[in-house]
Amino acid sequence: MSFGKSVDPKVSEPAVKVMSLNAWGGKLHDELIYYVRTTSPDVLCLQEVVHSPTTGKGWLTYRDGDHVLPQRANLFREIAEALPGHVAIFCPAAQGVLWDATDTVPSQWGLATFVRGSFPIIAQAQGFVHKDFSPHGYGEHPRSRNAHAIRVYDYARDRPVSIAHMHGLRDLNGKSDTPERLAQARRLADLTTKVAVPGDPLVVCGDFNVEPDSETFRVLAGIGLTDLVTTRDFEGTRTSQYKKPGRFADYMLVNRTDDVLEFTVVAQPEVSDHCPLILEI
Repeated sequence: MSFGKSVDPKVSEPAVKVMSLNAWGGKLHDELIYYVRTTSPDVLCLQEVVHSPTTGKGWLTYRDGDHVLPQRANLFREIAEALPGHVAIFCPAAQGVLWDATDTVPSQWGLATFVRGSFPIIAQAQGFVHKDFSPHGYGEHPRSRNAHAIRVYDYARDRPVSIAHMHGLRDLNGKSDTPERLAQARRLADLTTKVAVPGDPLVVCGDFNVEPDSETFRVLAGIGLTDLVTTRDFEGTRTSQYKKPGRFADYMLVNRTDDVLEFTVVAQPEVSDHCPLILEI
């Protein structure tokens, strides 16, 4: 089941499948692992990824005041194991602690990108769209946020493809535009254009944490990008696991809408409080 689907049947050549998903720290671990393994995108752009290399525990707990959330301690490693034919890249935004009962465990938090091995990574860059790496705790809100951009070679069509994703800052006052969000959009655009070469098919995606009318999209339009969520018939990007108002957070933009073979916002199965976004170009 999906919120909607846009398909162009005129092209039958092999496509590059790109998935973007906020993993929610692996709270729906079994469903997430099964879904990633069976869907097996060529490029998986994953946000809210936990990496706790000093522990073999399965579950730890995140605590921030009255916000308490189970976290899969080594989600990065487990996704990599579910996609053994992919190159796995972890991009930490911060290192803080998670809790094992009364004990603290050092844990990194950030983005991960997984690329099928048959798509050589010919350029990449990671950087921060808000603040900088936070080495001694997750920090005050809005916390450090980063982005990762890659350029891969698609042998089926004999061309490079560039893909970037970010996890936008979380503002406790909501998802409306702020100077910080405008700055992060500009930094995302700058990072993307450092990797993408003019003429490349370009995909930019992630959990932006903004509303559909955000000035973020004006900034990204400046580098030739059009969003597929806000310009097509989709009702939102949140699952029933998300209990707050507002149904949009995740977006996927392209510079060549004619290259889109299929784009889907997946409502079922639920693997997070965010829906997977799947693009075939």
